[in-house]
Amino acid sequence: MTEAILLVGGKGTRLRPLTVNTPKPMVPAAGVPFLTHQLARARAAGVEHVVLATSYLAEVFEPYFGDGSALGLQLEYVTEREPLGTGGALRNVASRLHSAPGDPVLVFNGDILTGLDIAALVGTHRTSGADVSLHLTRVPDPRAFGLVPTDGSGRVTAFLEKPQTPEEIVTDQINAGAYVFTRSVIDAIPGGRPVSVERETFPGLLAEGAHLQGMVDSTYWLDLGTPHAFVRGSADLVLGRAPSPAVPGRHGEHLVVAGADVAPDAKLTGGTVVGAGARIGPGAEVEGSTVLEGAVVEPGAVVRESLVGAGARIGERTVLDRAVIGDGADVGADNELRDGIRIWCDARIPAASVRFSADCT
Repeated sequence: MTEAILLVGGKGTRLRPLTVNTPKPMVPAAGVPFLTHQLARARAAGVEHVVLATSYLAEVFEPYFGDGSALGLQLEYVTEREPLGTGGALRNVASRLHSAPGDPVLVFNGDILTGLDIAALVGTHRTSGADVSLHLTRVPDPRAFGLVPTDGSGRVTAFLEKPQTPEEIVTDQINAGAYVFTRSVIDAIPGGRPVSVERETFPGLLAEGAHLQGMVDSTYWLDLGTPHAFVRGSADLVLGRAPSPAVPGRHGEHLVVAGADVAPDAKLTGGTVVGAGARIGPGAEVEGSTVLEGAVVEPGAVVRESLVGAGARIGERTVLDRAVIGDGADVGADNELRDGIRIWCDARIPAASVRFSADCT
């Protein structure tokens, strides 16, 4: 297997305000756009050619990654003019693939951080003779996911919607968002209209008697669809819990990107990342958080499990706890922002003793 399709067209609605100005795969995680980690892992597995299926803010990808040569890859970009869903996106880029009809093509989503053994998934695909092979992972509570039961040989037997009752939980295996398709299966997806692989393509293939193989891989897996999950994923990359050859370097429990300014007595822990041009003031404490490019954390502020957007400012003695601060926002001194609160891009919160609660924007 030498080529892959990367689905990066989603709007990242659940991640707002992080994705107001930046597409989800380009939000920095551990010092570089999250997409960098995925591309680096694909290259390490032997992939040489990647087609990026883009849509939302599509214009930002190519200026950053170019032709991919810096990563040892050949990159191509295909933009959907109208959203086509996962299956439609695959069919839309099929003409850019170089593989023969019987060759395997790696497909992965642009919002999953995983330690998947890509070579093992490809090996499973080849040895089983499958039409499509799926990475499956086990989760303690599968109620928020579609279930993918398999038989004793690992062959997929059904695709089940999110279970509503305990009796419907027939497995803890879920679709983990990475696949190997035989090229001809991609070519057979209907073109020119939205198609969901989860709701249409996979169930349709099963109904036709196609061979869909599941491979359970229980290494690190995290859906980065929410701000808190994204912050956690970035911290796990820094701490080495999530594997990536693209982490630009780490120092114990934090990563400070070149050009950042951190006061000598500031405390950075828990996988914290400080972006280029950002400034952390004296006495500030930043734990398990991401402070993006050009942001400022003033003296004495405390930031825990939070994300501070590019160019934002956090005032003196302000406390952030599981908060998300949009790009360019200005939070005055002595505030407490907790419990999943999201502050929109360029918002202004005055210095005050007012305490804001969750979902205030």
